[in-house]
Amino acid sequence: MSGDEEAVLAANAAFYAAFDRRDIDAMDAIWARSSLVACVHPGWRPLRGRAEVMASWRAILLGPGAPSIRCAQPSAHACGDTAFVVCVEKLPGGDLVASNFFVREDSAWKLLHHHAGPIARGDEEETPPPDLLN
Repeated sequence: MSGDEEAVLAANAAFYAAFDRRDIDAMDAIWARSSLVACVHPGWRPLRGRAEVMASWRAILLGPGAPSIRCAQPSAHACGDTAFVVCVEKLPGGDLVASNFFVREDSAWKLLHHHAGPIARGDEEETPPPDLLN
């Protein structure tokens, strides 16, 4: 694993730690400022722009009933000044699959896009058939 991939995994871990601690200041610090950001929460319409994305996190983290969350099986992939992590989000009500995209800003990895959605029941550990991988 490259140094960039390790740093991206650390940034990804910081995102989930901020989420689990309901720390809106830490969440704000994780998101990119120089690039257009976007977010797709499960069941929500796409959110575009920092103001809309951060308003959603304030509503989630500061609202009643914010779920406990844990990141599992993260894998990082870096290419120049961009990178992504694919992982499983463990929540009390079930698992979600997530993709988190990062951009390097001032030598730090910042979240550019978060997308989480449901995993089909029974498919949590399965690999797609080979014909779907090509």
